[in-house]
Amino acid sequence: MPEVSTKPYLLRAIYEWCTDNGYTPHIAVVVDASTRVPMQFVKNGEIVLNISFEATSSLKMDNDFINFSARFGGVSRDISVPVENVIAIYARENGQGMAFEAPSAADVSEDPDELADTPVAAAVTSIAPTLSSVPVAEKNETDSGSSPDHEPEPPKKGGRPVLTRIK
Repeated sequence: MPEVSTKPYLLRAIYEWCTDNGYTPHIAVVVDASTRVPMQFVKNGEIVLNISFEATSSLKMDNDFINFSARFGGVSRDISVPVENVIAIYARENGQGMAFEAPSAADVSEDPDELADTPVAAAVTSIAPTLSSVPVAEKNETDSGSSPDHEPEPPKKGGRPVLTRIK
């Protein structure tokens, strides 16, 4: 009998820690053909989901899948996420939590053509994030640099955001 991974137990433990301390648990998930999420919210093949008690209904965290219902844009959706596709669980308020190794492309889909025929293919541009360098554009000497489009934003002052009411 194959040994069960520790990952689902760790996910449940961090979820419980978040809720016990009044934090909002979120999970980051790699999207593939076995992941059922609203595709319009998938960015770079990943989605972050709020799995707090207030945001979900019928949350069930099994050893293989995390299933729940949640509202997206006012519409209730059934969400199903394979535990192996969860790459992080953390508290929104302070970022504390745990990250996991991202599944390799072979783990996510054994057959690359299997994913190509699904609606997921349009949203999944890459299964694993990649790091690449971006060349720095050299400043042209004929450019006066006085264009307001190229001015950097002034630094924001620290502290909490403030809502300004305009009548």
